[in-house]
Formats: sequence, structure tokens, C-alpha cells
Amino acid sequence: MKRGRLPLTALRSFEAAGRLGSFTLAAQELFVSQAAISRQIRELEALLGRPLFERQHRKVRLTEAGSRLLEVLVQSFDRIDAGLSDVIGDPATHAVRVSVEPSFAACWLVPNLARFRALRPDIDVAIDTESRLIDFRSHEAELAIRFSIAASAWPRTQAHHLHDVRMSPVLSPALAEKGPPLASPGDLAAHMLLHEENRDVWSRWFSATGIEARTGADRGPIFADGALAQQAAVRGHGVALADMLLAADDLAAGRLVQPFALSIDHGAYWLVARDFKRLSEPAGAFASWITGAFTDRLRNAE
Repeated sequence: MKRGRLPLTALRSFEAAGRLGSFTLAAQELFVSQAAISRQIRELEALLGRPLFERQHRKVRLTEAGSRLLEVLVQSFDRIDAGLSDVIGDPATHAVRVSVEPSFAACWLVPNLARFRALRPDIDVAIDTESRLIDFRSHEAELAIRFSIAASAWPRTQAHHLHDVRMSPVLSPALAEKGPPLASPGDLAAHMLLHEENRDVWSRWFSATGIEARTGADRGPIFADGALAQQAAVRGHGVALADMLLAADDLAAGRLVQPFALSIDHGAYWLVARDFKRLSEPAGAFASWITGAFTDRLRNAE
């Protein structure tokens, strides 16, 4: 097909939908309606004479032809993006933008950011709190810090392990003093339990103690992320099952106490980039600092 006849708008719509696996998310990224995305893709399919997606109930899946085309388009748009960035050149200020899990940003990164600032006062750090894994296009962050229960790799990115997550109960000293005593895990049945996203993790913790999950795990408020549940625990609203990394400062300051030593594995944090070897100097410096911080933490714990 001649370049002058390339359906660029339709190709952009297809690339976004294929990469994100959703017409809705593609519409949000491109700031158009879902109907517009669907129409552009139908026109592209008509032009090519073959389907690019299998339409299923409330979801779509790429066909073989769609997968082949998507691979080419992602690489092409990434190269265009990189070329535009080269033309624009380096920004006047030395800066790095990092996309971070909200709980990690609030409870670990912000409290520790002064350490990086002391090492590199010439670099400004911009923090985007986002749970969605970004695509590292020029308008987005160069680095991302992500939590995952099981995944250790994501398409078209590289990932470096930062820290394994361990979950254990925490509560405020005031609640521990005035509330029903916590001599054994079964005593949590008399306390309000605070949950992050769902009640599954508390059920797993109770199972690790040998206690049936129905012991309090099926009640209590549910918070959107761990930082909110942890703050609720600090204020005495109940007992949270907290990430020990993110609760470390509150435990050290005496704002929280850990009634039981038992903790359970719950995934890990990862530093993610499109290509670590091609990071800008500020992003490379930040990546080196944060990986070093967790390497030192692990070494000191041994």
C-alpha cells in the first residue's frame, strides 16, 4: 500500500486497542469515543479484507492476522515516538518521571525521596501515582514501580526485582491496649478487620495459622489500597493486614504494633522500564539508587 494511502487514524486506533486489549481503554487513551474506535477498526478490517479481532461477550481477542499487525505497529509507533523525542532534545531541567503504585508512593517512596535528593540535588523527580502498567511513550514516565502477586515480566518491557512482600497484622497501640486482648490469632475474631481490595489475603493469613478463614475474615471495611487500610489502623479503626515494608515507619515510630510474628508471602515490587540500557541519565540515576536501596536493605537484614 502506498504511504499516501495509509489509514493512519485507523492504524492508531487498532494499535491502541490491540496493545491494551480493550476498545474502551483505547478510547480513553486516545480521547475519543468507544464507538469511534470500533468504527475505525471495522473500516481497517474492511480495507484489509480480514478480521483483526474476535469479538466475544464484553471482550475482544486478536486474530492471528491482528497479532502480526500489532507487533509491527507497536514497534513502528515506538520508533516514531523515540524519533520525536530525539528531535525535541533533552529538557532544560534535569528530571525523571516515575509511575508508582499509590501505596508504595505514599508509604515508602515519598518518605525516602530525600535520600535520593541528597545524592542528586540536580534531578527533579515527578511522581505519577498509577496502578496501570504504562507503555513508556514520550508523554509518560520512563520508569514504573509495580506490585504483582505472581507476574515477573510484562510485554515489551524489562523488569528488575525490588522487594518481596510480606503481610502481617498491625493495629494502633491504643486499640491493642483497650481492645480485647490478642494472646493468639483466634482472638482477632473479637476485632474489626480492615481489608485491602478484597478479603482474600486475610483468609490466607488465617489459613497459615491453622484457623478457619471464617474467623473474622468475612467482615470489616474494604479499602482501595493498602495505604488507606494502614492509615485506618493507625487511627484505631481496626486491625489491618499490612505490607511490612510499607508499615515499617509506623511500626518504628510506635504508631502501629505487630501483635503476631507470623507473616505470609504476597507477591513483590518490581522496577519496570521499556529498556534499562536506553534510559535517560536522570532515569538511570534514579533506577540505580532505588535498586541499591533495596539491595542494601536485603544485605542488612541478613
